[in-house]
Amino acid sequence: MGGGGLIEPNYPKVCGHQGNVLDIKWNPFIDTVIASCSEDTSVRIWEIPEGGLKRNMTEALLELHGHSRRVGLVEWHPTTNNILFSAGYDYKVLIWNLDVGEPVKMIDCHTDVILCLSFNTDGSLLTTTCKDKKLRVIEPRSGRVLQEASCKNHRVNRVVFLGNMKRLLTTGVSRWNTRQIALWDQEDLSMPLIEEEIDGLSGLLFPFYDADTHMLYLAGKGDGNIRYYEISTEKPYLSYLMEFRSPAPQKGLGVMPKHGLDVSACEVFRFYKLVTLKGLIEPISMIVPRRSDSYQEDIYPMTPGTEPALTPDEWLGGINRGTARAGLCRRVPGLHPGLWPGLACHSSPGAGSLLTPLPHTPPDPVLMSLKEGYKKSSKLVFKAPVREKKSVVVNGIDLLENVPPRTENELLRMFFRQQDEIRRLKEELTQKDIRIRQLQLELKNLRNSPKNC
Repeated sequence: MGGGGLIEPNYPKVCGHQGNVLDIKWNPFIDTVIASCSEDTSVRIWEIPEGGLKRNMTEALLELHGHSRRVGLVEWHPTTNNILFSAGYDYKVLIWNLDVGEPVKMIDCHTDVILCLSFNTDGSLLTTTCKDKKLRVIEPRSGRVLQEASCKNHRVNRVVFLGNMKRLLTTGVSRWNTRQIALWDQEDLSMPLIEEEIDGLSGLLFPFYDADTHMLYLAGKGDGNIRYYEISTEKPYLSYLMEFRSPAPQKGLGVMPKHGLDVSACEVFRFYKLVTLKGLIEPISMIVPRRSDSYQEDIYPMTPGTEPALTPDEWLGGINRGTARAGLCRRVPGLHPGLWPGLACHSSPGAGSLLTPLPHTPPDPVLMSLKEGYKKSSKLVFKAPVREKKSVVVNGIDLLENVPPRTENELLRMFFRQQDEIRRLKEELTQKDIRIRQLQLELKNLRNSPKNC
């Protein structure tokens, strides 16, 4: 790996799926574990070895089969260890308990492809957007829909919970095909609190929300810019600040978790921008301009820690609990944690200008990621369960059986599979008939042998 961050063309990859990978998510509590989903209908759990990959990884720690069609989304529960959600093109959301390697719940309220999943802070509520033009707030353990909105004038694509504000923010398209954002009360989706048009471009708008600083970042697929807003609980709710501009269009964006930020540089958010035209991933840091190199307590309130609050059995049993919150002062080189007791300080009322980030690209992204990478003190280790069951039964339904075809191609594939199965069974019957005749002949010969006379 060179100093500029380039990797060799033959650098090892994770390549165990039999179809295109559609989504990946890092485990929030074990920073070497990844969940992925694919067009091959499977969800897989991978563990990256210490020091990175030395060779291509083709064997997953765990293969999860329960969806009948390709799986488009995976999402870890924000406060519970080893609970994973997956959404497939079979219109189902499965909840996996990775301690046993099986789905334990199924949410079956959607009538079309699920576009986005988002949790509230303690993971007690799930919100989804769907191709059926509906926005839903769901109690995930029971699958009960608490609120539902038919978004005809604002066709929703993406949704995100806004921390503990009891608000949702959606991005979508207006009736005039302009890109739009909308703010909703999670307890009343009858109509949005506000709607705001962004522009007339066609790319999807991806929302990223920082609950610590109440900052909303909007990035469009195919755009080169990232807009920033400040969110408040009072009108006008949404205040535009400024935007980062770049000539290179982005295909997608990833985000560094808070505990990986460089707080000595007053970095409050870091994107990893996928630039397909150049074949690279570019880090983009949001820096609050400060002259001092000391820890800036006012821009780093307590943030969710890296230890899970619940076990799978506790969460499935109905308990809700947020993760313990922790400060980031330990990330400042040479700063003794005892110098900053009780970092529970939140942004002051006039801190809007302090939280206006300036775009900044680190001079050496590889060295920066190695020095200021996502270091955590969690001692959790993922242990893959041993499984022998071949059926996957949720709510009394075997998910791998009796799946009706929805398209002509699926019907044809099912027809040919059944034809092959019928031919195989006929061959087995023929062989058994031959064996029966052979045994009957042997029995007849035994009866007629001289020893039996």
